[in-house]
Amino acid sequence: MDDEHTASYREPCAQCSAVAWGISEEGRFYCMSCHNVIERTKEVVDLTFMQGTTRVSTLGKGQRTKKPERGHRWTICEGFQMILKNQADALLRLGVAPHFKEDVLRPLWRRYLQTSRQAYTSDPVRRVTFRACVRNSDSDSAAESSAVSCSGTDRESNPPSNAGSNEESVNDWSGSEDAITYLMPRQRRSRGLMTMKKTLALIHLALMWSREALTLSDLLRLVKEGHVPYVNAYEQLPKEMKVIGKDARLFNVKSVPSHQLVHKEAQSLGLFLQLPAFPPISRQTLLHPALLSLRYLMDANLPDELHLWVCRLMERAGMADQTLHTFDPSSRRALPRYDVQAAALIIVTMKVIFGLDDHTEWDLSNEAGLQDNSGDMFNLRRWYRLLQAALIRGEQRRDRDIARKKWNADKPIFPSRKSKWWIIKKKRIGEQVQKCFEKLSSCPVGVQEVSPSGFRFCWGDEDGSDGPSLHHMKLDAVVTSKQNFRTPSNASYWHPPLRPCDRRSCSSSHYSEMEATLPRTFVWLLQLFSFLLDVKPSYMYEEVLMVERLVLMNGIGTGNRTRTGTRASSRTPQTSQETEGES
Repeated sequence: MDDEHTASYREPCAQCSAVAWGISEEGRFYCMSCHNVIERTKEVVDLTFMQGTTRVSTLGKGQRTKKPERGHRWTICEGFQMILKNQADALLRLGVAPHFKEDVLRPLWRRYLQTSRQAYTSDPVRRVTFRACVRNSDSDSAAESSAVSCSGTDRESNPPSNAGSNEESVNDWSGSEDAITYLMPRQRRSRGLMTMKKTLALIHLALMWSREALTLSDLLRLVKEGHVPYVNAYEQLPKEMKVIGKDARLFNVKSVPSHQLVHKEAQSLGLFLQLPAFPPISRQTLLHPALLSLRYLMDANLPDELHLWVCRLMERAGMADQTLHTFDPSSRRALPRYDVQAAALIIVTMKVIFGLDDHTEWDLSNEAGLQDNSGDMFNLRRWYRLLQAALIRGEQRRDRDIARKKWNADKPIFPSRKSKWWIIKKKRIGEQVQKCFEKLSSCPVGVQEVSPSGFRFCWGDEDGSDGPSLHHMKLDAVVTSKQNFRTPSNASYWHPPLRPCDRRSCSSSHYSEMEATLPRTFVWLLQLFSFLLDVKPSYMYEEVLMVERLVLMNGIGTGNRTRTGTRASSRTPQTSQETEGES
């Protein structure tokens, strides 16, 4: 037998890392997993001399299949638990409070396991028992068809005698024990099974509960920059937890989900877990729009004096109440979007002060330039030119980093046996092309490691800054004092139609329909804050409309005067008619 002659050689295969050696008819060692032939040989001819006869004994050809070593038997739930632990450890290294992991994230994870009946319950959901299937089948469809034909909760009192062997044959090409259970659509819907996207949603809920100054856009930026493991996070799992086969459909992700998808997943997860009311978000909390808007004003290089107007507008709209920013799943309230809402407040405030109708803002800029102390006055034209140049450089830098980023895993997952060999070949070709690129190019192929920051731009007189700081500028050129009240010089306010739509029946993007008729300055401002938060302009536009509805419900204005209206002369005829009808 091959095992007797190869027992002393336990070196792993250089191609597939398996330790399953056989001996060919020529006496050479070969890997029974990938059929890789090595230089090691074994004397297989046994010459036994007997008087009168010469007999040659050779090894028999027998069956050369051997079950590969699969390491520690683990479940998908344990894999996601390790990934959540690594993500929490990364956040702790970045400065998150030490109690975040043990006092907040761990209880949330236990609550999820208990709610989904995977652990911490007296009536756990059992694994799926598979029925008869084709043994040693390489196709995933055969395994999935056998999974569909089985019972969902495995409550049969007398399972068939060969159930264990059939189950083993189905999961033969899977590192975990219950990968097929997680791939069944009915199980995912009924039990709310964990996914990679839900790991970010659970982290986001834990950060909100801790009231950390880390918004969802900050979390996704850290993930994209590689500071928090997400893409190829399975590589950090212990060696005993081998991720192969069908595990690839659960742990192998190629891109980071958008802000909208993670926010929606976090809201659904909060309702699924039936969480109590979160700790209140008071005005002194860093997630409150009053403080969060100050951060975005600094990143956008806007005057500090503008923060007073943002807070005044927030109070007039009734958005300063902490109950509007505290998530309470029991009352079926929507999960607040703190970062997007704060940016939308800034955009609406700039519309109130500067107009942003492609005429008023430039007239006010011309008037500010004619004053004697124009050097201390905020000029929107100067600010636009400065930010436009920085925005172009920032977008180019972002695209360049994405192009240089290495998305392929160092340890790829093989979805099936048939795809294993061409994936290895593709990986080797990619590594060779990468080495050639490094030799021919002057820049390194990888993204340079930079320290994480909550700001996109750096303003000041230091070397490497994006431009001079305008935080100290005054708004006296666009604000007038009347009856001891400071009011904007702009006396009109335009807005698009504010009719709310039913998201279940309305699937079209209102921004794509209205973008051509909107003022260019307003569209550019949407793009600026969309870049700061790394969201789509349509997503930011919907939040601006939501803030405007709240503002106009309570009356727009500053001080003791309220002004509503539209500027029909600066709009196209179609848009002006729609706006006048809404006002």
